[in-house]
Amino acid sequence: MKKVSFRKAKKLVFTLYHLFKKKRKHLKESEIKEIREDFQGLQNAILEKNKEKTTHFYFRCYGYTKTKLKKNLFNQLLDLVGALVFALIIALAIRQLWFELYEIPTGSMRPTFKEKDRLVVSKTSFGINFPFHPGHFYFDPDLVKRSETAIFTVENMDVKDPDMLYFYLFPGKKQLVKRIIGKPGDTLYFYGGEIYGIDQFGNDISRQLQSENLKLIDHIPFIRFEGNVTVSEPKRYLQTFLFKETVVHQVNEPICKLTFIDNQHLQGEMLSLKTIRSPSQFPIEDYGKLWGIDNFAVAKLLTKEQVKDQGGILYLELKHHPSLSSLKLGKDQLGRLRPMFSLATSIIPLQEEHLRNLFFHLYTARFIVNDGYVGRYSFDRKFFKSGNVAQLPGVPDGTYEFYYGKAYQIIFGGIAKEVPSDHPLYHFSPERLQFLFNFGIDFDWRYYDLNLLPEGMDTSRYVYFRDGNLYAMGEPFLFKGDPTLEKFIAKEKEKQFPFIDANAPLLPDGTLDMEKIKRYGLLVPSEMYFVLGDNHAMSGDSREFGFVPQNNLRGSPSWIFWPPGSRFGKPNQLSTPIFTLPNFIIWGAALIIVISWRVVYRKRKRLPLQLPQ
Repeated sequence: MKKVSFRKAKKLVFTLYHLFKKKRKHLKESEIKEIREDFQGLQNAILEKNKEKTTHFYFRCYGYTKTKLKKNLFNQLLDLVGALVFALIIALAIRQLWFELYEIPTGSMRPTFKEKDRLVVSKTSFGINFPFHPGHFYFDPDLVKRSETAIFTVENMDVKDPDMLYFYLFPGKKQLVKRIIGKPGDTLYFYGGEIYGIDQFGNDISRQLQSENLKLIDHIPFIRFEGNVTVSEPKRYLQTFLFKETVVHQVNEPICKLTFIDNQHLQGEMLSLKTIRSPSQFPIEDYGKLWGIDNFAVAKLLTKEQVKDQGGILYLELKHHPSLSSLKLGKDQLGRLRPMFSLATSIIPLQEEHLRNLFFHLYTARFIVNDGYVGRYSFDRKFFKSGNVAQLPGVPDGTYEFYYGKAYQIIFGGIAKEVPSDHPLYHFSPERLQFLFNFGIDFDWRYYDLNLLPEGMDTSRYVYFRDGNLYAMGEPFLFKGDPTLEKFIAKEKEKQFPFIDANAPLLPDGTLDMEKIKRYGLLVPSEMYFVLGDNHAMSGDSREFGFVPQNNLRGSPSWIFWPPGSRFGKPNQLSTPIFTLPNFIIWGAALIIVISWRVVYRKRKRLPLQLPQ
């Protein structure tokens, strides 16, 4: 007979002890006496280190667990449920108070976090959270750093589809990961893909918002020029319905109202912005002045036939300067006839060198190629059969993305593998560049087929000046001194709304223009935070749902543990201090619990044990 280890035998002692406590009332006196004798014999054999006796008594006692002391089905189920509930409580407590594992669902934080990335999120980064509810037992605002990524719950926020299930059982609210840009009292201004600002005490915080490790990430102050709109009740107008009033919202706040007066007159007026701009003796005279909105344009590439010109291979169309003095009556993407901005339009003819500059800095959403058809990664597979699908002939089936001119194929588990230089995706042509530039974010063929986006829709491609150079997709493609750019600027200066470099908000001595920031900047309200996604073209963030309440902050990502590769480890953000009060309390409490459990466990596992009477 194979001898039993002392460890295994000792484990049986405690199993038998607990079974006897539950079953002794149902046993006969003779059975109790027999079990007591063998139970004592097993303990004595273990203490004497006698393997032969231990093996003998082990199998006798083991037999009792399968006969006289055997659990019935109900008790087995009860034990299983109890163990699961206990494990679930521990897991939920750890998830709420200490750390959790988080999977990135979308590309809104690329390149810092990509779809299917798996993170360890510390819940003690800023304080100690209330479990299952916004708020904190303790919160230290000094632990929240600008340009740091944070995770927050969307409870009590105006976010679409906020509900989810934890562990597929418990209803809760989604958590989002974004980068913290503005803290309470900060005033922010956008120029050149960068953010300038001051804190509540008037100190320049621009360097904190433009750190060197984030230089490839550029920031745009809006998702759409009109943000989100609300409209009045429709009125009968000619052969259709007219929505006479449009209220434009940015950062989930009403900013201005556009009103239809009659066929020749539309009126725009700014609304009260007391909560989101610094006190100033100067009123905001026009919508586009806010936060530097006029410093940016929405762009798409057009052909010679579309612009009726022969000066370039393709043409960059820029839409810019939303203004209360330039309104029109038009139909938006929902087919509603209403007042809207009549955006200024500028055209730049591009030659091959300009197009190659764009192609070599191209980025797109993650997309799927299937039998030559292409659709966005997030689209349902049924979309490929809908007819609203573009084509990318010659490209093998797979999941791909472009990031700053490099093409990657996405393989198992979200791992990105750079494709070879001779891959068909790298085939350059004006037609392919036009498609990938115009529709590489949404990959929706309906708009490509029309060659014209509906009012209110755009390509999610933004263009801006920085230091005299014209940027797109985070990189300059037309440089200061380029004859094409100089000719464009000279022509723009003749217009009412020229798209030219308005220069950074700096004084001649290079210091921050505080007055300009205070007059036009976005003020972050008390106990609120302004957050942005690193991938501005594909991110729902504070530009859409507004500021994040302090109570909603839950922690910050501390480690990327999947996929393996260059991004494995600490994410691209500021280093967070380890020795903080929340860490000390939670880690200390965890250590005390573990040590206490170990002491109690070892004490309860000492031999000999006496079976209860």
